[in-house]
Amino acid sequence: AKHKDPLCPPPAFVFSDSIWISKRCRLPSLQIPESLNRKDRASKQFAEEVLKAHNDYRKKHGVPPLKLCKKLNTGAQQYAEELATTRVLKHSSESANGKCGENLAWASYDQPGKDVADRWYSEIKNYSFQNPGFSSGTGHFTAMVWKNTKKMGVGKASASDGSTFVVARYDPAGNVVNPGYYEENVLPPRK
Repeated sequence: AKHKDPLCPPPAFVFSDSIWISKRCRLPSLQIPESLNRKDRASKQFAEEVLKAHNDYRKKHGVPPLKLCKKLNTGAQQYAEELATTRVLKHSSESANGKCGENLAWASYDQPGKDVADRWYSEIKNYSFQNPGFSSGTGHFTAMVWKNTKKMGVGKASASDGSTFVVARYDPAGNVVNPGYYEENVLPPRK
């Protein structure tokens, strides 16, 4: 069957970030505000920076790298925006219900992704590999390096006072307190 629509000849698509654009169809163009493009690029860049830092640390512990998940990114971003609006740092119901693991961070300034990951990972100094288990003082670290976790999502939002809230979500969730799980999933760094 031959395509006969004179206004829209056979499509020739290009992929631009997350929008398919027809190069031939003579329709009014969709104008995307430049500020939205910058925000989306910044969000993607921030998520990739946090992911890279996670994977650099995970490599030190001999565990597989994480991959960014669009669904987790979306949920993390929405929750970061909620935290920035309420300016209360508390875990989400998704995390409390075990649907995902979750790390949160707050700072009075615009936090670079590597700095956030470095702060979470710094809890390693309080973790006992000889007596493994959950501790509120090491939960960010153990979530980052949890061997069985495969995917993550990242969101960041600014509050009206300029402070920033960061949410990282993990699937499957780590910090499972069943017997033997910490020994199997939180491995000491390789020499």
